[in-house]
Amino acid sequence: MPVAAIESLDHEGRGIARAGGKTVFVEGALPGETVEYEILRSKPNYDQARALRIVHASAQRVTPRCPHFGVCGGCSLQHLDPLAQAAVKQRVMEDAFGHIAKMTPEVILPAISGPVWGYRHRARLGVRRVPGRGVLIGFHEKRSSYIADLGVCPVLPPHLSAMLPKLHELVEASPIGDRIPQIEVAVGESVRGEPATVLVFRHLLPFSDDDLARLVAFGVDEGVEIWRQPGQPESAQPLAGGKSGAGLVYSLPEFGLRLAFRPTDFTQVNIHTNQVLIRRALQLLDPRPGERIADLFCGLGNFTLPIARCGAAAIGVEGSDALVARGAANARANGLEARVVMHAANLFETSEDSLAALGPLDKMLLDPPREGAIAVVKAISREQSPARIVYVSCNPATLARDAAVLVREKGYVLRGAGVVNMFPHTSHVETVALFERC
Repeated sequence: MPVAAIESLDHEGRGIARAGGKTVFVEGALPGETVEYEILRSKPNYDQARALRIVHASAQRVTPRCPHFGVCGGCSLQHLDPLAQAAVKQRVMEDAFGHIAKMTPEVILPAISGPVWGYRHRARLGVRRVPGRGVLIGFHEKRSSYIADLGVCPVLPPHLSAMLPKLHELVEASPIGDRIPQIEVAVGESVRGEPATVLVFRHLLPFSDDDLARLVAFGVDEGVEIWRQPGQPESAQPLAGGKSGAGLVYSLPEFGLRLAFRPTDFTQVNIHTNQVLIRRALQLLDPRPGERIADLFCGLGNFTLPIARCGAAAIGVEGSDALVARGAANARANGLEARVVMHAANLFETSEDSLAALGPLDKMLLDPPREGAIAVVKAISREQSPARIVYVSCNPATLARDAAVLVREKGYVLRGAGVVNMFPHTSHVETVALFERC
């Protein structure tokens, strides 16, 4: 078997080596290591491989905590020390700015981190019945559409990890397993401030009365709320007869806020790191009383309401009508309706006219999905441009692309950027960046 020295990690957490004039991406290898590997797939310019034996180990290599690591695709970096994970993600961010945008932030901000175990307060668990193996529940396997059958999951909150064997028993012992492809998990607080967990069973075929009775009983026994989802996310509803269907809340104590959400709504997976991210984003944005600030791709108000709490007038824009309604309701519930306006709009079709229709803006916060905010940044005119833009990104490549437009075409300077380790043990990189108008 070939042996190679690993130079760095790629954006998927694979080791990068050079051999035979080609780049080799080696799963399970870390920078500074020498590994023996086998090639899984060969292309003209690169090979995909996996490590078979670590000839010389990195000092940053640790023993993965999860027994499913290496099979389950949920994590890719459990073999790397968590502090080193943040450094690797910073390198990915810097490489994206350098290679795509051809620029470097003036300042590299300190990495934002939080709990590295038990942090996933949201998850979508696949469910599949396989002949000869029974029901499988878990995340997808690496490089596969198959389900990695999980007995434990240390990145889930401990009570959910401990519940996995019981979920297997529930689904295995009844026809429920033939009706559901997915169980969505959401953890937060109840409206009364107590810890609360919701399990949403997505089902392709109608549940029988016996199915519903089993689900209700499971919820009562485990102290969780059971919802059913027969169609799109908005179709999800709590089961009658179970725990209270009053919904979920997450708190932002620094700003005295509580935001209500449905278990199928988009919210940040890591609630503790989210709190630190909001603090950093608002420190960079520096909202002041009397300012008008747009929060684009605002969801249900994760940044909008803290901006308003600082005294600014916040204009939230989001593509989902349901999330806009939730955001407006959250503003009212927190006494901020006088400083918050929410709009529904397709921001991927933003034009100069639609952006100008929001009125004069002192500052702007962008928090787009992986596709980035290219239509928005192109629509910013030099005559009517916010003095400061804070960009929260979940994709370094699209952030770098958009940064190039802001700097080269719109007259901004990239003052600083830093990574957010929102998903420890994965290769997922989140970034927060500050742009200021020249």
